[in-house]
Amino acid sequence: MKGYTFQGETGIKVARARGIELHISPKKTYEFLNAIRGLPVEKARTILEDALHLRRAVPFRRYNQETAHHTGTGPGRYASKVAREILKVLQNAEGNAEYEGLDADRLFVKIAASGRGRIGVAVMPRAHGRSTAWNEQPTNVEIVLAERKEVP
Repeated sequence: MKGYTFQGETGIKVARARGIELHISPKKTYEFLNAIRGLPVEKARTILEDALHLRRAVPFRRYNQETAHHTGTGPGRYASKVAREILKVLQNAEGNAEYEGLDADRLFVKIAASGRGRIGVAVMPRAHGRSTAWNEQPTNVEIVLAERKEVP
């Protein structure tokens, strides 16, 4: 098991949460995390809940080959399974922030990172006694929340 990609900075209190080996697409996860990175927690939660309930698509910038265009977002997808899993990790990070004593109104998503997990090797039976590799690619998700500094 690897640790967090974010190791911390001196004098900054953060709250972290990870989702390990989630059964979601690494490419879709990458796009969803790009959409919420740097946003206040309330806005990030709204984006994920809208995608979960198929109200607003999340824009796909990199992995958008043959992706339908949606009003206001361009090429994008809803991917409710990804939204549900990332929302769980975000809620976990919020709970950790509350435990750490951070101000919930000033929280924002400082780090939103994903990586591919261990490949689960399996086979799919085919005709005439043959088989085809059917590998599963789980995803690791990391979310770090920090407080926004007050502007004097």
